[in-house]
Amino acid sequence: MKLFQCTNCKNTVVFENNKCLNCSFKLGYSSYYNKIVSLDPSVGSWQVEELDGKTYEYCENYNHKVCNWLVDVSRGRKFCLACTLNRTIPHLLDDDNLEKWKHIEIAKHRLVYQLLRFRLPVVRKTKDAIDGFCFDFLAKDDLPEESKDLKTGHANGVITLLISEADPVVREQIKQQMAERYRTLLGHFRHEVGHYFWDLLIRDNPDVLVEFRNIFGDESQSYADALANHYNNGPKAHWQQSYISKYASSHPWEDWAETWSHYLHLTDVLETAYNFGLSSDPKITAKKNLKMNAGFDPYKVKDFKKIMDTGIPLLFALNSMNRSMGEDDPYPFVISKSVENKLEFIHNLLKGI
Repeated sequence: MKLFQCTNCKNTVVFENNKCLNCSFKLGYSSYYNKIVSLDPSVGSWQVEELDGKTYEYCENYNHKVCNWLVDVSRGRKFCLACTLNRTIPHLLDDDNLEKWKHIEIAKHRLVYQLLRFRLPVVRKTKDAIDGFCFDFLAKDDLPEESKDLKTGHANGVITLLISEADPVVREQIKQQMAERYRTLLGHFRHEVGHYFWDLLIRDNPDVLVEFRNIFGDESQSYADALANHYNNGPKAHWQQSYISKYASSHPWEDWAETWSHYLHLTDVLETAYNFGLSSDPKITAKKNLKMNAGFDPYKVKDFKKIMDTGIPLLFALNSMNRSMGEDDPYPFVISKSVENKLEFIHNLLKGI
């Protein structure tokens, strides 16, 4: 992600900050200008010079301390672009629900930031019931008995997330039960929105669909049967040679969503490295010595080879840093040549190549 600064004192701040700890000015994010600006803490609306002098207020969800995005007063909206996508939120009188929702919103806002950087359409379902999307954040205790087996997932533009996923203990338990190597809220969002964008970018585009099937396989095979086979018999043999994860081997739709989420992981890590000016010159003599220079904005690069040649050494360094702290690898995956081809398909699709 981009690095941000308080426009009042130039102190470095992070994406979620709503207050500068150095000068105590409030902070607000403009999704249109991709800027964080400092705001006079003594008032509740601001005419912001850095945002073309327009008048702004905080999103309504600032009152719950889950959003620091700004809303252009002239547009007559109470919620920011990211928060308009919420169709259902947890009951907030429960302090535990509120705490979980805060973590969910951090991940969701980061997802929306990235979709905007890709210049993908971010359209709420209340505006476009057919092609829009929305989020339902649900607690199992609030569901009727017939829906108790509901899982995190996507259907027709509705992305459902069980708020129990915001509990790190529960998430780790599920991770162990499912024998997964990676499970995060941001990962969930990236995966599930991948299903939505498959519908939007591929399903009704015959030429792209043919290319998709050549690379990922025929998605018209029974999805229910494929998942049942996966859960009953395990992943395909030698799945590591063709898929980024065990789950990706279950069906072409899941292969797409898993690979899509990994392309988003890679792009975000590269943008962060670019903003920090990271480069490496490892003290080894191997032919592939993992040398890299993240001196480019990955959202503006069309050369996929440049993405991979920089991303692989960067992820290796990231894993090595974590191991130095006694932590697990943040990216515990191997990108095979087959997976690289799938990532390139997504890259070209998003770049319009």
